[in-house]
Amino acid sequence: MPEKVKFYKAPGARPPEKKSSHAAAFDVCAHLPPDTNLKIGPGQRFAVPTGLYFAIPEGFYLSVRPRSGLALNHGITCLNTPGTIDSDYRGELKIILINHSDQDFTIENGDRIAQILLEVEVSLEWEPAKTAEELGITDRGAGGFGSTGLA
Repeated sequence: MPEKVKFYKAPGARPPEKKSSHAAAFDVCAHLPPDTNLKIGPGQRFAVPTGLYFAIPEGFYLSVRPRSGLALNHGITCLNTPGTIDSDYRGELKIILINHSDQDFTIENGDRIAQILLEVEVSLEWEPAKTAEELGITDRGAGGFGSTGLA
């Protein structure tokens, strides 16, 4: 049986929706005042309203991710990816979009702008070690950025 998440949508807002039977995430849409649109210029960012509010169950969170088509075709993506919506947040879901292209991009009311996933929060406790050596040895060790090669 699927997990149920209570939500409210402002008048005229579109509910989260899967666009195919095997889609993992739900698309969310811009909710703008009637007869208006939003222009995001090159390099600009904007928190786009969705008109959606959620009661995320304790032990879960919503993950906000970009739509691949917007990223590939227009250079539009979510600035903080993935965004995390905690279970105790009750405000409107807004999607922070950034325009990485060299052209203006116009968002109209109802445009699909991001996708959301309900994810399980893992309960954990941090256990301090007295030394870095207590963490153990791996083949990679302390190798950082690019240390595992390009292939």
